[in-house]
Amino acid sequence: MPPAPPALSAAPTRRGVLAAGAGAGVTALLGTTGAATAAQAAPAEPAAPGDPAELAPYASYWFPDSLPQGAPGPGITWRSLKQWTPESDPDLAYNTATVPLAPRFTPVPPNAGARAGQARISSLVSFGPTARNPSQGSATADHYALTHWAYLDELVFWGGSAGEGIVLAPNAPVVDAAHRNGVPVLGNVFLPPVVYGGDLRWTRDLVQQDADGRFPIAEKLVQVARTYGFDGWFVNAETDGGDSSLAARMREFLRALRAAGAPHRLRITWYDAMNSTGQVGWQGALNQLNQEFFEDRSGRVADTVFVDFRWTAQTLAASGTLADRLGRSRHELWAALDVESNGWNSAVRWDAIIPRGRDHVVSFGFYRPEWTRNHLTDRSPGAFHRADDRFWTGESLDPARPAPEDTWRAPATAVADRSTVTALPFACAFNTGHGERWYEDGKVTSDTPWNHLGLQDRLPGRRWAVQGAGPRPSVTLDFANAWRGGSSLLVAGGLTAPAVVGLHCTRLPLTGSTALELVHATEAGALTVEVGVATREPAAPGEPVPYTWLKTQTPGSGRGGWHTSRVGLSSLAGRTAYGLAVRITARGRGAVAWRLGALSVRDDTARRRPAAPGALTVDASAQHDGKASVRLSWRRAAGPVRHYELYRLLPDGTRRFLGGTCGTALHLPAVIRAGRERAAAFEVRAVDELYATSAPAGTTLAWTGSA
Repeated sequence: MPPAPPALSAAPTRRGVLAAGAGAGVTALLGTTGAATAAQAAPAEPAAPGDPAELAPYASYWFPDSLPQGAPGPGITWRSLKQWTPESDPDLAYNTATVPLAPRFTPVPPNAGARAGQARISSLVSFGPTARNPSQGSATADHYALTHWAYLDELVFWGGSAGEGIVLAPNAPVVDAAHRNGVPVLGNVFLPPVVYGGDLRWTRDLVQQDADGRFPIAEKLVQVARTYGFDGWFVNAETDGGDSSLAARMREFLRALRAAGAPHRLRITWYDAMNSTGQVGWQGALNQLNQEFFEDRSGRVADTVFVDFRWTAQTLAASGTLADRLGRSRHELWAALDVESNGWNSAVRWDAIIPRGRDHVVSFGFYRPEWTRNHLTDRSPGAFHRADDRFWTGESLDPARPAPEDTWRAPATAVADRSTVTALPFACAFNTGHGERWYEDGKVTSDTPWNHLGLQDRLPGRRWAVQGAGPRPSVTLDFANAWRGGSSLLVAGGLTAPAVVGLHCTRLPLTGSTALELVHATEAGALTVEVGVATREPAAPGEPVPYTWLKTQTPGSGRGGWHTSRVGLSSLAGRTAYGLAVRITARGRGAVAWRLGALSVRDDTARRRPAAPGALTVDASAQHDGKASVRLSWRRAAGPVRHYELYRLLPDGTRRFLGGTCGTALHLPAVIRAGRERAAAFEVRAVDELYATSAPAGTTLAWTGSA
């Protein structure tokens, strides 16, 4: 392997992390994988009978066919993808995503440097270890809760190792959150370098053909993606020792994978490693040695190529030219950027990819942007989002007013954002998918930290575009209080002039009955709030959004100081809302603090509660010393459902939030017996797009043993 250029010297680290990270990470988690038949898996030491941990579901991972020699490490189960079937998958219900991939549009960018129709961004993210990566979130707020979906065009669920498994399916919360924001998610096929345990037989297993010439593993990959609900595969063949015959077989395998996936709009990204000789020789380019994995004489092979970190300005320019000559878009090439070790301090030759003064050369792909969480000493949710906003938006924290550029070229300053807010009803409670507590109607219904990206709202893509003649207030996603979920939007500071905070870019059709509603609280100072609705877009990138301002009406206060303000939009009937904003004006000279808990736009007609789910059932449970691990499922409710929420009914009559999911099954890792109760009572409710909840479906779990 040739050395990487000085600016990209962290490349060896990324391979070392893949090889060693699993062993370090899995020991920090509890539980084992679900049981599997002997033909499918070589399991690690199982949990003791009755141990609640044995029911915990985890994200799936496999070897293509044959398994390693020996025995897996603790907490690891070796599985054969060739032997996998949906019917034999014990964790299928917990790993299946249900949110469809939303269509999205590109609004007029908030600054003149952000380009539409040119470079896009891919992101390779490791959300957890390969083994024991929880299927449905966990009881901690310390999580990479990605929210800047507006700039992403593809997310790769990164991971895999020779000691665990090398084919990874993304877990459902990641896919559901990405799909809600229009971003496709790819599973990962990682054939590791020999130095990190790679075995060429796994490459041969991947591309094997049956007696009829079909590629059975290609068909399995398509079946997994369709069954689990994600969008395709990132194929990374880095095991050396092959020959041109194996390379030709790999190309035909990709063709078979593409042909089988095309009717379902599945996509393939090929990593620049194996070349046409069958050897691994990272090119740092699209060139004659690897172009056949992108486009050959018969046409398209892969949808995109992730160009290895060894690129230079010259190789990227030549790669773009070659893509043009092949009749493909140069923006289907991702130039790899390693930000795992240094984040926004990484040395990147930006002008080789996205020059300011001319067209973008190619697209680019971040390797491990979860640095924004991993490098922090304070890994509280608020600290993470402040760091993540800086990574994606830049030091100004305002995409409409980019800071003078230093060494970091923040995506918001170069790439146009996108949005999926195109239909009514629409609501946002500014929930990021993790938090220190869970709130409903401004009240805490669980004080347990949590993360589950599938519960994340469609957040404003531009964080945070603020207009005003006075000092810019602080605008943050805050976790100290919320209306619903785990967070809210907090605007704070001394306002000497009205401040306009841009929220969502939209394409919402307005009628005579359309209404907008805010749930908000004033925590310091006195102020007035107006709602802005843009019925046309700015004339050009960087121009102010032309809002029409409407005064809010506040009929009364909610719990804990929360107020609900409703604004009728009948005066704008027949038009389209292109953007939403709030304008805050201080009444006095003191600092103000104003919190927005929820925003909704809907046709103000009679509202019906969503239909209730059916037949809540305890599918499996394990009890030990007054603590239970429980698997629950229910029948999907009729009609549209955003997600489901599960509660515990305590003996004193209170309801405690236990968790939520977009699917119809949920695992509860630790249900604690309440006093001497004879049975734990549960209920599940459907939640719609406006957060209205259905009537419950209920069940109980009888406790064994005396209290």
